[in-house]
Amino acid sequence: MRIEPLGDKVVVKRTEADEMTAGGIVLPGAAREKPQEGKILSVGSGRVLADGSRSELQVNEGDRVLFSSYAGTEIEVDGGALLIMNEADILAVLE
Repeated sequence: MRIEPLGDKVVVKRTEADEMTAGGIVLPGAAREKPQEGKILSVGSGRVLADGSRSELQVNEGDRVLFSSYAGTEIEVDGGALLIMNEADILAVLE
């Protein structure tokens, strides 16, 4: 299923968490930190400005992004977890 976000929202798929520490210790699911990095799957049409026009988003589909820890709302789609967040929650685009 494709999710089309509204306004200045984006849909992000979080990257997988590391299963092992640098020292070789295997981490159980509860001990893993959720990564703050992901890939943008879809973007909204932009925020509506006071004059009625729309501002373009600075990110595009396919961009790898870094976002804050508590950014967005996590949803379950087709057995996978996705995040819907404001463009303002994105800290940087990774190249």
